[in-house]
Amino acid sequence: MESTHVGGRQVVQAIVSESGRLDAAARRGGSLALWLPIAGLVLFHSIVPYIVGSMAPIVSLACVVVLALSGAKACLARARISGASGWLMLAMAKVIWAGGMMANAAVHLSLGHYQGDASLCLLFFVLYGVPLVFATSSPETERLSVRVLDGLIATALGVLFFVHTFGLATMAGASAADAELLTRMFDIENGLIALFALFRFTTSHTRANRDFFGSLAAYGFVYLLTTAYMDHWQKDTDYGTSFDLIIDLPMLFLIALTQRSTRKPSRKTVDASQRERLAQAISPLLLPAMLLVVAATMLGSHPRWAVAGFATATIVYGLRNALTHLRNLEERDRLAQLSQIDDLTGLPNRRSFDAALHSEWARAARSGTSLCVLMIDIDHFKLLNDHLGHQEGDRRLRDVAEALAGCASRAADMVARYGGEEFVVILPGASAEEARTLAETMRIAVLALALATPAPGGRVSISIGVSATTMPAIDTPDALLACADAALYAAKRDGRNTVHMAMAA
Repeated sequence: MESTHVGGRQVVQAIVSESGRLDAAARRGGSLALWLPIAGLVLFHSIVPYIVGSMAPIVSLACVVVLALSGAKACLARARISGASGWLMLAMAKVIWAGGMMANAAVHLSLGHYQGDASLCLLFFVLYGVPLVFATSSPETERLSVRVLDGLIATALGVLFFVHTFGLATMAGASAADAELLTRMFDIENGLIALFALFRFTTSHTRANRDFFGSLAAYGFVYLLTTAYMDHWQKDTDYGTSFDLIIDLPMLFLIALTQRSTRKPSRKTVDASQRERLAQAISPLLLPAMLLVVAATMLGSHPRWAVAGFATATIVYGLRNALTHLRNLEERDRLAQLSQIDDLTGLPNRRSFDAALHSEWARAARSGTSLCVLMIDIDHFKLLNDHLGHQEGDRRLRDVAEALAGCASRAADMVARYGGEEFVVILPGASAEEARTLAETMRIAVLALALATPAPGGRVSISIGVSATTMPAIDTPDALLACADAALYAAKRDGRNTVHMAMAA
């Protein structure tokens, strides 16, 4: 038998090993299918200036667009693997960026040359940053309504940024001073995106978020350096030269980041650290703060747009805070309710019962009315658990709890789980006879369920102890509860499946 077991284990190990080799081969095949066309595209891009002559700028831009769309496709694939929605935002940004390059091609075809940045191109390059700012500033854990408001602020930020840049450049181009200002503004936008992503990376505690924000930060800094070099040191170089290959670098780097691991990252979370809580508090402030800064810079040149920016930041962020506060209140109420409810039976728990007993006792003491308590125990419950198992025991507890709650018809009555197989009932204003009658009703109701048990009699039954008092005959509710507990033990001594009555004083 031992040799058979060892042989079987060897077979399993061989199957697992072969499966691993097949997976590795599949990954290599997938990588080749991705990188071979891209390598061919980059190679073609490198020789474009030497083979197409005057059409080199248009063909070169077409190569850049195809590569950007390939990066967007890789981001979409990564989103399916990791589950992080930020990859969708990054894919959207790359599609918008590709639109800017296509606008560049349209400008070249219409003007025959480049004179700074045209406004149509600027629109796309401004919008490129909107989904990235949104991804770094709007936590995924927020409600859809809150994220919609974040999206409105991000869109308003893009609109103001575009209005500001549109005043510096037209379809005819921009002056040297305005062009320098434009490049600095884009440097600031790209730098902020990279820094925001780095901040979120250092404060994230899920593997999926760390994967995305780490990748976005790395890509953001590469993109920042590349565009800064092209805008500041190669700003007079037209498209269609060998320098265009530098534009390919961020796209190639991004695609490589999406291929770092084809294994699906775990979304398992740990307790949020202080830095994570700090990120959750600060991230929503980034969008309105940026909108206010951009609006402030436009006060002199575009006062109406500046006022619109101030109003949007104030009103939308105010609505966001209201929705967030409402959610916090709902969560607080939910947690408060959970702390008062027994998970298994859905009845009020011991904590809730203790609070209600003290409250009702104080009310009875003030008004001089009666107060009754029922202490209930399922007979032979340990025997049931030992023979039928705890899962079946839990079902019996739920069935008994439902029957007991169904018997308490008055709004003021409270049926609670006291612990284990014990239940308690508070009957404010009920007389001793009314309490005894209800106890008998509950005993018969549980017996009528005909729940099978290995205990004597074959049906689940309950024993009930009843105590009653007229305030202020006793000093504390603990004496009333102790009296009900003593009555319960008397009912068990009498043979179980019975009700025993005792007056507290």
